[in-house]
Amino acid sequence: MPPVHETLLEFPCVFPLKVIGRNVLELESEVFTIIQKHVSNAQRENITRRLSAANKYLSLTVTFVADSKMQLDELYLELNRHQLVLVTL
Repeated sequence: MPPVHETLLEFPCVFPLKVIGRNVLELESEVFTIIQKHVSNAQRENITRRLSAANKYLSLTVTFVADSKMQLDELYLELNRHQLVLVTL
């Protein structure tokens, strides 16, 4: 029987992480602080921003090199626990 893979990703890989929250001043800095804890090569210039049509929500896409599934799992867990974060993709 072939081995079962927990993910289809092959690590390391370039990974675009999307975080959506309310459009508040602190969102980007709070998200980046969390990402820096989990990603040693995180760079602010790798963040793209997009406001919703009514400017109520802000979508951040942070692109970085992911090292493992465990790294991504821990990052998603911490981001999803943050009060400013509504959705992570």
